[in-house]
Amino acid sequence: MEVTIKRAVVTQANKISTKKTVHVAVGIVLQGNKVFLTKRAEDVHQGGKWEFPGGKVEIGETVDQALHRELKEEIGIEVKRSSTFMRIEHDYPKVNVHLDFIRVDDFDGTASGCEGQLFEWFEIGELATVDFPEANKSVVKKLLAL
Repeated sequence: MEVTIKRAVVTQANKISTKKTVHVAVGIVLQGNKVFLTKRAEDVHQGGKWEFPGGKVEIGETVDQALHRELKEEIGIEVKRSSTFMRIEHDYPKVNVHLDFIRVDDFDGTASGCEGQLFEWFEIGELATVDFPEANKSVVKKLLAL
């Protein structure tokens, strides 16, 4: 079961609208100076852009539990060592996302696109040229500063 929260938002025109909020656990999977990214399908929100793998936090799950589950399902790895990297809330026109980015420094398995998605290991220095969703840009900036 996914966690979807609706909240009231007062627009600039002083109208009240309801916007869905999605809580997502996101893995920054590192191996040396490389980071693992997957490419979003063209037909979804922010389609065709590269992203850090992860997924929605389900009811009753902690962020760590969701991250472990999602990374096993999505890219086929078992997280061994991780730490909080940063938290971001970002408002898109139709959805608000609450993103918990977790740095994954050690894992078992070989990362791949288990759900048929494109994937690639990028040098951290290359991230400035990669097309990411807007919500990921402050994470990229922080990674580039490491």
